[in-house]
Amino acid sequence: MKKPFVMIKRSDEHKHKIGILGCGAIGSHIAAAVIRQLQSETELSAIYDIVPEKAKSLSSKLGRPALINTSIEALISASDFIVEAINSPRTNEIIDKLITAKKDMLVMSVGQLLLHPDLLKKAAGNGSKIIIPSGAIAGIDAIKAAKIAGIKEISITTKKPVQGLLGAPYLKKKGLDLQTIKEETEIFSGGVLEAIKAFPQNINVAATVALAADVKDILRIRICTSPAFKYNVHEIRLKGDFGEIMTVTQNVAFPDNPKTSYLAALSGVAALRSFYGNIKIGT
Repeated sequence: MKKPFVMIKRSDEHKHKIGILGCGAIGSHIAAAVIRQLQSETELSAIYDIVPEKAKSLSSKLGRPALINTSIEALISASDFIVEAINSPRTNEIIDKLITAKKDMLVMSVGQLLLHPDLLKKAAGNGSKIIIPSGAIAGIDAIKAAKIAGIKEISITTKKPVQGLLGAPYLKKKGLDLQTIKEETEIFSGGVLEAIKAFPQNINVAATVALAADVKDILRIRICTSPAFKYNVHEIRLKGDFGEIMTVTQNVAFPDNPKTSYLAALSGVAALRSFYGNIKIGT
């Protein structure tokens, strides 16, 4: 006689405690999703931002003032798993702290992992799991599979509205005033490492592709803008022994942060749901 199926829910004391490091648009969206969509397996245990007002605003929206932490160390102590979505010149050092504490994590600042490969080596050495979501692009599964056969050519063309690129270090360095642009204009062409340094808040998708395909030496990046652009568009093209792949995503900008795409936040939520779920879909 078959035993009846019984759904077993984790008791609160056995739920994974998730901390949110960075309370901007993406961190706030993921925090709300943890509460609403992952409550059977996890609980939101802590939030922190280097700008205290952002943490206060998020805790108010969530109705949970007790979640606010006064330091990264306090958040680490209160969490089993940490979502990194912080905008800081020291993001690589912050990720290093999480790895040193042997925490598993979801990293949204993927460019930092490409610029500082020692972080990945350290994580592998001490057993910290790093989850990198697909972000605002399609085709990561296919790119990972294509890597096995070998990739010979690969490029990304990113098209963003003017307001989505304002404040990028590259613009100041080159003396580019985007407000003077009247038509579609290429403002950057070069390698992926150069692109990430030039546009640290705009081109994390390039870092994700570079890591997934292990092609940082041949991946070429173009960035274009125009006052007529309304969406964040990413076009990926690659060729190899597997054949050819082309993907295009046309993303709505995040209402609270035009420098990133709404899909990037949704991808972070989907990655968490996959990590804590019992069914894995895709490579």
